[in-house]
Amino acid sequence: MKIITKILLLQIALISCNTPSNNIKKPTGNILQKEVVLKDTIPKVTGIGGIFFRSKNPQEIREWYGKNLGLAMDEYGSPFEFRNANRPEEINYLRWSPFEESTEYFAPSEKDFMINYRVQNIEGLVKRLKENGAILLDQIEVYEYGKFVHLLDPEGNKVELWEPNDAFFTRMGGTTTK
Repeated sequence: MKIITKILLLQIALISCNTPSNNIKKPTGNILQKEVVLKDTIPKVTGIGGIFFRSKNPQEIREWYGKNLGLAMDEYGSPFEFRNANRPEEINYLRWSPFEESTEYFAPSEKDFMINYRVQNIEGLVKRLKENGAILLDQIEVYEYGKFVHLLDPEGNKVELWEPNDAFFTRMGGTTTK
């Protein structure tokens, strides 16, 4: 009789675990939506990868921002660290960087800034840009920290597209702005 009672109690416990309760939230479409986002390979911008601007004295401006605003600095500016919204365990990076006033890196744009956009599927994005008649300035270049290509927007602003390899920066280590 004790064995039958134990079996019945076990069955009741199992059934209660499988029965939804008002206190237990049912899975919503968010789980499915998150799975779809994780598998997303649509060519597109996913965020800002860098903010670059001309400066009369990049060293001085880096020191000022570090001292007064608390930005972590290295020889190129400040690496910002943040978490990927779709994969919170993944660390992503953004680069804030002052350049010498005389830099040719922004050419042919005559603007004092350039924005780097983080992208996914850079090859697909370049294909779409070509189909839409965008002015591409170079071919995709591959480095251990990601893939890059440059283009001009309709107002002549040079745009840098970057498909990052964030794991490279994580392995590299160093101080970051968080």
